[in-house]
Amino acid sequence: MIHPKQPVTPAEVARHYDTLDIFYREVWGEHLHHGLWRRRFEAPGRAVEHLVDHVAGAAGLQPGEVVCDVGCGYGATARYLARHYDAHVTGWTVSKVQFIQAVARDARNENLRYRHGDWLANNHPDGTFDVVLAIESLAHLPDKAAFFREAYRVLRPGGRLAVCAWLAADGARPWAVRHLLEPICREGRLPGLGTLTDYAAMAEAAGFRNVRHEDLSRRVARTWSVVLRRLAWRLLTRPRYARFLLDGRHADRVFLRTVVRLRLAYALGAFRYGLLVAEKPPVSSRAG
Repeated sequence: MIHPKQPVTPAEVARHYDTLDIFYREVWGEHLHHGLWRRRFEAPGRAVEHLVDHVAGAAGLQPGEVVCDVGCGYGATARYLARHYDAHVTGWTVSKVQFIQAVARDARNENLRYRHGDWLANNHPDGTFDVVLAIESLAHLPDKAAFFREAYRVLRPGGRLAVCAWLAADGARPWAVRHLLEPICREGRLPGLGTLTDYAAMAEAAGFRNVRHEDLSRRVARTWSVVLRRLAWRLLTRPRYARFLLDGRHADRVFLRTVVRLRLAYALGAFRYGLLVAEKPPVSSRAG
């Protein structure tokens, strides 16, 4: 597990997303996650929907099921699941700005509910959900083993967990850790970055069975080329971008550097992207 030199708290994660709200929405889009390219020439907006469809399919999501979206952002994934899968979704975000926008967009949709706070301190009763999803939020949680334990607790027997995770490559070289992965953690407000092997072991330790995973790195890496192009265009055409990046009062202005590091880390194989799917046994007690 790779950790930044300074610990990262949930409050710092929230502040990061609140501060960069307009930049994330304009440059990355309201889904705030990678796209999954099925074909070489494909619109980025369609690619992000492909990722949601891929995750929903891997989790075996059925119409009418109850879903928890951990790290829901602006609610784009929750809305997509409600619209296309008839899912009943509860989304969690630590960002107050994201929470306000998600609620405002979906105030009249009875299939969508949002919670503002730390999901590791949620008050959901045991066995509340059919599916727990975490699309790129695990890296922001300080206690990743606790995430898997909480997911196990709130799932009904037979429920499924699907996690899209930012990952360090197994056996990443020291220079890649020092110059790419540790700075990505520090600048992106990631308390830690594990491998698929790490997370599979945590899922099994929490009680999950039939744990399986898939490396999607090659199919999602193009996301950062798209983000870099969008960012470069806005730097040329929107003065507020340059003003923000040059203003030393804003610690989060280093996000431009982080985007470059991410693209390079993918190209060098130091950074990976994986999907992990697991099942809670059909009886409430842990198998063992």
